[in-house]
Amino acid sequence: MGQFFRNRWWIVFASICGLLVGAGPVNVFAFGVFLKPVTQDLGVGREFFSSGLILTSFLSAIGLIPLGFLIDRYGVRRVMIPGLILWSLGIMGYSLISAQPAMMYLAFALPGIFGCIGSPVPYGAAISLWFDKLRGVAIGIAMAGVGLGVALVPQLASALIAHFGWRTAYIALGAAVFLISWLPVALFVREPTEHDAMKHTDITAERNLPGFSVGGALGSWRFWALTVAFFLAIVAINGTLTHMVALLTDRGVPLPLALRTLSIAGLSLIVGRIISGWCLDRFHGTVVAICFFIVPMAGIALLASRAGGAVPLLGAGLCGIGVGAEVDLMAFFVSRYFGLKAYGRIYGLMFAVFTFANGIGPSIAGWSFDKYHSYGPAFMIFEGMLVVTCVLLAPLGRYSYPVRGSAQLGAAIAAAE
Repeated sequence: MGQFFRNRWWIVFASICGLLVGAGPVNVFAFGVFLKPVTQDLGVGREFFSSGLILTSFLSAIGLIPLGFLIDRYGVRRVMIPGLILWSLGIMGYSLISAQPAMMYLAFALPGIFGCIGSPVPYGAAISLWFDKLRGVAIGIAMAGVGLGVALVPQLASALIAHFGWRTAYIALGAAVFLISWLPVALFVREPTEHDAMKHTDITAERNLPGFSVGGALGSWRFWALTVAFFLAIVAINGTLTHMVALLTDRGVPLPLALRTLSIAGLSLIVGRIISGWCLDRFHGTVVAICFFIVPMAGIALLASRAGGAVPLLGAGLCGIGVGAEVDLMAFFVSRYFGLKAYGRIYGLMFAVFTFANGIGPSIAGWSFDKYHSYGPAFMIFEGMLVVTCVLLAPLGRYSYPVRGSAQLGAAIAAAE
């Protein structure tokens, strides 16, 4: 039985659980459910309330930099065990939101400071050590936890708000974060040993891992192309999805149906993550990435059309597929273009910029609604951002660190070092 629970796929399971109640589902997608109750209760505008996410995203982004260093220095497990406790307390801090700017921003600061531990960075680092040939699939399945969270966490938040009010709902949500994420991580997440590497040829247990240094990555044009591309994409897609419930209810869609539409986005996110992970193990990542970013462009166009019936469902689903692929692609590209030597720090830096973008998209959408009483101008901006994303990804070229055993690997490592 002990050997059964030491199977490396349990690490993927723990990652699913952790990301189900991670920063994306809680900070970003549940935000849309709280948007109307909080703004109506406090008498504040949507742009003002949405601006709090910029602070949360900024602080989470800053936190990802030391998080990457700690992961590379001490290992994923030692960082996550205490970190997840602080993350759950940060979510409870949302209950302190008030109409006073100082108190509102303080409430948004707490989950921002600790939100980095709820990001995919530590989970991606753990999985990349345990999988090489199946890395795309393993990352895709693990990151599908975010999709489950997008489908389930807003529903849970809505039920809690209806029965207990939005302040108590935030406290209960923080408790759920602890219960669902901490125990699986404590039981299953660990670094591979030499014995594990003997059992699986695609496990990385070496102490001196191949790869770029942080300085080497920062000096690479590929790092900046990837960083800017993912930044623009998440601004566009999350800026659309975080206002999905408010957008649909403004158009007369009943709240339960609007929530189901957001759940469609969450389920599509799962599909996007698993399919993109499968594709990454079989096709070159740039082709996969461009295809998966064209999909949300179509989704935003459908939502902007104001068509009724099943069109909003389809639009939400297409946006969900796009955001589902994005985190998979980032984790995979970092390992293939920059190696594992400084994976935590390089991924942390890139994801820091990505995290900051989580607050910008909702603020653009909130500005668009408050100024023009329409999300149309925001949708036009978002479409342009996704076009630029595809242009930046197109010239990335072949991997520096392909699957071990490739004829290119020795030359690539020698060139990097």
